[in-house]
Amino acid sequence: MHVPANGIAADCQRITPDMLPLASLDQVAIDRIVATVPGGVANVQDIYPLAPLQEGILYHHLSAERGDPYLLQSLFSFDSQEHVDDFARALQFVIQRHDVLRTALVWEGLDEPMQVVWRQAPLMRESFDADPHASDMAAQLHQRFDARHHRLDIRQAPMMRLVCAWDEPNQRWLALLQFHHLVMDHTAMDVVRYEMQASLLGQEAQLGAAVPYRNYVAQARLGVSQEEHEVFFRDMLGNVDEPTLPFGLQQVHGDGRDIEEARLTVDADLSRRVRSQALQLGVSAASLVHLAWARLLSQVSGRDDVVFGTVLMGRMQGGEGA
Repeated sequence: MHVPANGIAADCQRITPDMLPLASLDQVAIDRIVATVPGGVANVQDIYPLAPLQEGILYHHLSAERGDPYLLQSLFSFDSQEHVDDFARALQFVIQRHDVLRTALVWEGLDEPMQVVWRQAPLMRESFDADPHASDMAAQLHQRFDARHHRLDIRQAPMMRLVCAWDEPNQRWLALLQFHHLVMDHTAMDVVRYEMQASLLGQEAQLGAAVPYRNYVAQARLGVSQEEHEVFFRDMLGNVDEPTLPFGLQQVHGDGRDIEEARLTVDADLSRRVRSQALQLGVSAASLVHLAWARLLSQVSGRDDVVFGTVLMGRMQGGEGA
């Protein structure tokens, strides 16, 4: 698919609608977006809509009464402040390489949410003064910045924060990196770590060119029109007039604090039989699992025709660099 070029030049004085081939914005909306960026137009690299997955994540972010179900984190330990600073510099190098890591969202006052790529997005760093007499430092960090009650401002780039703390009992530095699923998942985190290592080793020149996230957005939004999506789902679900409610449960929205998980290891022989049957039918094992789940839902909801959601690997059709 041909992706129209970004029309915003580095020395641009004012962004106009014709410079944004991926977005349908009038001048008032563009000026509103630019006004949210520190440094104004000089710090705006690009503006485009959200990818479908991002739209869903934003919905849940705005719907959450407290906390954020899509705020992720990783904890690192260091033997010196110098190494913490080296880590932060390497992370800033990666942020500068990838436009998606310099992205903020704007939705207030707009017909639809937009993401704006900043040219410069310094990593947010803060210190955490823990109670040396309380629980261990790692536990204190996780508790203080628990996603069940803590949020990041996704209107600011980058959508990540590095929180540093001195762990006196263990004579080490801890750094809690928070990042939002709107711009990065655990697979992307592996890429970030790899590129950070290259930076720390002075091997930046060996890294390939970063793939612009706008290419993925263009593929997701320009390939099939919104109208075609709506027609497809009307054909598939147009006769569904009520939800599938297992055991009649309706109040299922929330921040996840009340969810209980149960796991059951499938017998190895059953697993082989499922895969063998799927192979004979020419379908995936996941398809059979979905069928089994549908039959279970039918029993516990009292319906012959059930509808439920599922999660697919978002990178299956992510294009180059996904």
